[in-house]
Amino acid sequence: QVQLVESGGGLVQAGGSLRLSCVASGSIFSVNVMEWHRQTPGKQRELVARITNRGSTYYADFVKGRFAISRDNARNTVYLQMDNLEPQDTAVYSCRTELQTGPEPYTFQYWGQGTQVTVSS
Repeated sequence: QVQLVESGGGLVQAGGSLRLSCVASGSIFSVNVMEWHRQTPGKQRELVARITNRGSTYYADFVKGRFAISRDNARNTVYLQMDNLEPQDTAVYSCRTELQTGPEPYTFQYWGQGTQVTVSS
């Protein structure tokens, strides 16, 4: 069993910052991709940022220059530093990972429950 637990969400004023964390625990052999997604009611979930096990990153255009993704491989943890937050960043942020539970070359995806981020104007 693998669990992902996010933390760090909350209420912040526009222009403020938050740092999200997501810890993967359980039967983990290696963690490949770690991602942050977000979703607001009535909208599809969207990819915010991705980081590979080699440190390559991807950002959605709407967060470039404002958000930074990083990871601690020793702790199976991914972070999302969010600066200069805007009201339209309000959403439930969830982490997703692709990982191996054993030496076999098969990966499985897991999702966290999500953490609410609310940005007031």
